Amino acid sequence: MSDKIGLFTGSFDPMTNGHLDIIERASKLFDKLYVGIFYNPHKQGSLPVENRKRAVEKAVAHLENVEVLVSHDELVVEVATRLGVQTLVRGLRNVTDLQYEASFDYYNHQLAPEIETVYLYSRPEHLYISSSSVKELLKFGQDIRPYVPNSVLEELKYEKKD
Repeated sequence: MSDKIGLFTGSFDPMTNGHLDIIERASKLFDKLYVGIFYNPHKQGSLPVENRKRAVEKAVAHLENVEVLVSHDELVVEVATRLGVQTLVRGLRNVTDLQYEASFDYYNHQLAPEIETVYLYSRPEHLYISSSSVKELLKFGQDIRPYVPNSVLEELKYEKKD
C-alpha cells in the first residue's frame, strides 16, 4: 500500500496561526505532508523566502511527517507530481476564498486529473486572520503576537513595546 501524501501551499508571508492550524490538522490526514512555500507573482513579498522557510520549519518542527519546501518557477501540480502527491490541501476562511481556490482547482484538475484537492475550513478563531492583515498591523506598529507563531516573530525580530 502506498503512502498518502498531501501538499499544502502558500506564500506564507508571513505564516499565521491559521496556516499552522490547517497544517496541524492536515498532518493527521496524511502519512506525509509537504508544506510548499510558493512564489506568488500577484503578491509583493515582504519577508525574504529564506526567512519564511525558517519560520515555517520551526513552527512545524513538532510534526514528524511534515516537510517544508520552496518552489519558485513551477506550478503546484508539477511539484505535486514530482513528489508523488495525491492530494492538494487548501484552507478556506470564507466564500471569497472558495471562489479564489475554485479557479485554481479547475486548472489543476485539467493539468493533473489524478490529483485531488481537499478543503479544510478555518476554525472560528482564525476566520479573520490573514497574512495581509498581519502585515498591515505590523506596518502601523500594532501587536501581531496573537496572530502568528513565535517563529515568525523571531524572523521579524519583532518586539512589541507594552
